[in-house]
Amino acid sequence: MDVKNVVIKDENGKKVATQIVYEKDGKTDTIDLVEDDLVFITNGCCTDTSCYGDQNTAPDLSNIKNGEGESWDLWKNIAAQAKNGEYGNPEKFCSDVEATNWMSATVETSDEEIIQKIIGVCKRDPREGKVTTGGIVTVKDSTDNWYLSWTINRQPQFKAQDKNTVLIWVYSLSTNKEGNYVKKAMRDCTGEEVCREWLYHIGVPTDKIDDWAKNRCNTTTCFMPYINAFFQPRKEEDRPLVVPKGAVNFAFVGQFAETPRDTIFTTEYSIRTGMEAVYTLLNVDRGVPEVWGSKYDVRELLRAAYYAIDKKTIDELPMTFKEKILLKKVLKAVEGTDVEILLRESGLIK
Repeated sequence: MDVKNVVIKDENGKKVATQIVYEKDGKTDTIDLVEDDLVFITNGCCTDTSCYGDQNTAPDLSNIKNGEGESWDLWKNIAAQAKNGEYGNPEKFCSDVEATNWMSATVETSDEEIIQKIIGVCKRDPREGKVTTGGIVTVKDSTDNWYLSWTINRQPQFKAQDKNTVLIWVYSLSTNKEGNYVKKAMRDCTGEEVCREWLYHIGVPTDKIDDWAKNRCNTTTCFMPYINAFFQPRKEEDRPLVVPKGAVNFAFVGQFAETPRDTIFTTEYSIRTGMEAVYTLLNVDRGVPEVWGSKYDVRELLRAAYYAIDKKTIDELPMTFKEKILLKKVLKAVEGTDVEILLRESGLIK
């Protein structure tokens, strides 16, 4: 069933969802609603119209049309009913597939030589059941090409996964550029070709890459047209409030609903919007868990700065002669103060 619209009646600011319009087996039908019915709407979806490839097949992009997708079409139909834009502006997020897409791949291997190459980069054996990369490894030499990154989460990721098998998640931000080794755009590549590019960047000899990608790995791919949609430039009102003002029986949930202070692209964001929707519509006397206020904590900001400069102290940064003199004066001025303590605890000074 494909939900096409939620009809919302707005009388003097009182907003009531009165009907769900849907399509099933090629036929359009409706579900009538009353005020006691509750409608929770996921407006927009970052994985809408994603398409898949496998070891020998590239993703089929022929059905991808800019700005189209079931979740986006639904949101557009709802937004068109707003008197003052209170249901958001989906066009801000879904109108430029070239800006919002990227492509990912999962490489499966149990080959010892490949795993040793991984260990050479990570200094950890992914089969030990511990954190491997600890985060995403971005390939510096790929920034002008695919802008390739990869990561290995704690293995095994799945209950049925063989303990000697490793799953590597690979993705590219620039899917329209040719690779360093594979002279094709990633979006046009089979899983095997994507694997070749990754093997090249972890240091596999070029005379072995093609054989290893074909015979020692199995790679599946996924092209996602809207995966970066929520990072598009926007104004606050471009996303509807979880429960719009005057809404009686409907709410928006997910990454494209607006809730204060939280950061998108996390599971917590989606859960928090759901809790806010339920608690508000049902008048549940319970607070939604507070968002960690790290941006208001100078200790966290200084610590973030320390990691942002690769865990260096301030005096290790490249500076002009005048900047070095100014730094000495500043550090002298804060000597013995709480500021000095904060700088020292963050790692920015010794």
